[in-house]
Amino acid sequence: MSRLLRPRVLLADDHLIVAEGLKRLLDPEFELVGVVEDGRALREAAKKLRPDVIVADITMPHLSGIDALVQLKKDDPKAKVVILTMHREVAYARRALEAGALGFVLKHSAPAELVAAIRTALDGRTYVTPELAGEVLRAMSDEPERPVDQVASLTSRQREILRLLAEGRVAKEIADALAISTRTVEFHKYQMMDALGLHTNADLVHFAIKHGIVEI
Repeated sequence: MSRLLRPRVLLADDHLIVAEGLKRLLDPEFELVGVVEDGRALREAAKKLRPDVIVADITMPHLSGIDALVQLKKDDPKAKVVILTMHREVAYARRALEAGALGFVLKHSAPAELVAAIRTALDGRTYVTPELAGEVLRAMSDEPERPVDQVASLTSRQREILRLLAEGRVAKEIADALAISTRTVEFHKYQMMDALGLHTNADLVHFAIKHGIVEI
């Protein structure tokens, strides 16, 4: 492929060592047009650079990769995003795909998987790492019935996180306040979204206000 015709890729990952490794991996076939380290910067860079494909981590400062994905799809419904992450839990993959991701690849997977995912996204199709594909398909096809008492379905930890989220705290602030990891905060958040049938942070905030979990 001519280097002048290579698809343009924007990378979002707050680990520069990872970013450098990905740059070397992608360089033969793709043009890396930019590297950003947080979700907010990703949104701005996407508007400015208009890449063909965006590769984003989930856990990043300010705005997670999946939350940034929701914003990116609002800015440009045709945006093609591949999630590259260390999180193998199905809840993350399901939430990413429901938000509009065209790929979900684990960082410990073979490098060829990421290349395959980018190629697949360029074609407008979806790629899920084979390690999780079966579980993700089952999770998305077997939609559970929503409980009548949705608040009661949440654990005490989830209600704590929901209250802090509704108060305007970001994942890092919630993690510090509860002495848990940012990864744990995000995992509970996406589990709540699945359990409640919600799709965005704003949906969670509205739910918290409606059900008296937080006062305005």
